[in-house]
Amino acid sequence: MLIPRAVAVVVDGQRALVIKRFLRKEASGDCVMCQDSGWSGPNCPGHHYAVLPGGHVEDGESVEDAALRELREETTLDARIERQVWTGRHNGRPASYYLVRDVRGSAVLSGDEAKAHGPDDSYELMWVTADAFDELNLHPADIREPLARLLRG
Repeated sequence: MLIPRAVAVVVDGQRALVIKRFLRKEASGDCVMCQDSGWSGPNCPGHHYAVLPGGHVEDGESVEDAALRELREETTLDARIERQVWTGRHNGRPASYYLVRDVRGSAVLSGDEAKAHGPDDSYELMWVTADAFDELNLHPADIREPLARLLRG
């Protein structure tokens, strides 16, 4: 069974908070991004992309609670769920995206992402407008249009 992914959509005007990523594994077989894109070479070529704050749902946890926990762990932000804005797939896993409101704190990279940050696994928090989604390779690509509509109001 695939573990669902829960995602927090943090909006400030016409900008959304994303995590700009670079990921490179030694072998493509060890890389979820290589697997998702169908890359079959022996070595992982490295991947530049961005995602919204989120992660896996833990046993006994609601998807909404997971989205808020992941937001707090990755960015130090606290918020409340307003509503679900999209469902789809992320690297083959079911994914639920929730617009959050009443955001408290300042976005600071934290948790496992801050610990893992390095040359082959980098993370950078960024506020971006919809016109940056393609350039940043926002992943999964299917979230780009619904998120752009949300940002346009």
